[in-house]
Amino acid sequence: MSDKKLHPSVVKFKEFVKQNPQIIKEVRTGNATWQDLYEDWYLLGEEDSRWDSFKENKKSEKSSNEKKSDWMGNIMGTLKQMDSNQMQGYINNLSQALSAVQGVISQFQGGKPAGGSSNSGNSKPNNPFSFRKD
Repeated sequence: MSDKKLHPSVVKFKEFVKQNPQIIKEVRTGNATWQDLYEDWYLLGEEDSRWDSFKENKKSEKSSNEKKSDWMGNIMGTLKQMDSNQMQGYINNLSQALSAVQGVISQFQGGKPAGGSSNSGNSKPNNPFSFRKD
C-alpha cells in the first residue's frame, strides 16, 4: 500500500481531518460517511459553513483548557493567601474529630468478642500483647 501514491486532494482532505478531529467522531458515530464528507469538502471547500460545527467544537475545547488553567490559578492564589497557623489549627481539629470517631468505633467493637463465644467464661478482654514469665 505504500507503493501507491494518494491523489493530492485526498492528502489535503486528510490534513483537514487532522486539523478537525470532530469529523472523525462524526464518522465513528455513524452520522456521516467518509465518502460524503470528502465530496462535501471537495465541492464546498474548507471555508464552507458545513464545517463550522466542527470548528466550533475545536474552539470550545480551547476555552475549556483555558478554564482549567484559570481554575488552577484560582487554587494556587488561594493557597498563597492561606495562613499556615490557621491551617494547622484546622488540621488539629480534624485529627481530634477522627480520633473521637475511632474511639466510638472501638467501643462498639470492644463490646463484642471477635472470635464468637469462645471467650464467654472470661469477662476480661484478651490482651493482644500478653507477656508470660519464663
